[in-house]
Amino acid sequence: MTVELAALRPEDSPVLFEWINDHDLVVLNAPFRPVSQAEHDAWFARVQERENGRIFAIREDDRLVGTCQLHSIHPVHRSAELQIRIGAAGARGRGVGTEALRQLLEHGFEQLHLHRIHLYVLADNERALRAYRRVGFREEGVLRDGACIDGRWVDLILMAVLDHEWTGRR
Repeated sequence: MTVELAALRPEDSPVLFEWINDHDLVVLNAPFRPVSQAEHDAWFARVQERENGRIFAIREDDRLVGTCQLHSIHPVHRSAELQIRIGAAGARGRGVGTEALRQLLEHGFEQLHLHRIHLYVLADNERALRAYRRVGFREEGVLRDGACIDGRWVDLILMAVLDHEWTGRR
């Protein structure tokens, strides 16, 4: 298994459009709302040009299996928020996401010189919690009833890792 973070390609857009409209996939980390082709196309163009964010395709043996990003990068506080989605069902549960997280943290700490990277995860997403802990994230707090997913309230867990805590340095 060769996992690589790479630039998004134009041919990735249709796959990403399918994933953002896959209810069962989206509700793992966000409320579901169908996205139109026009909305998706505008997002795809905009997300690659952001000044305060870096988005990557996650490729396994050159096949698109997910995306990950650091966004809301703050130059003074040297902080960013992390998001990841493994869209290809066959890539889940095999360590692909964990490896992508390691590479994204390396990029954030080594290339962008960030001090702090944080994320929010649904409290009932055990697979994601395990992966985040595995790469060094620590729980900092709980936003009680922080998200409404399919009509039910779910706690959000705030997690973060600081540059000097990160154990993935090569």
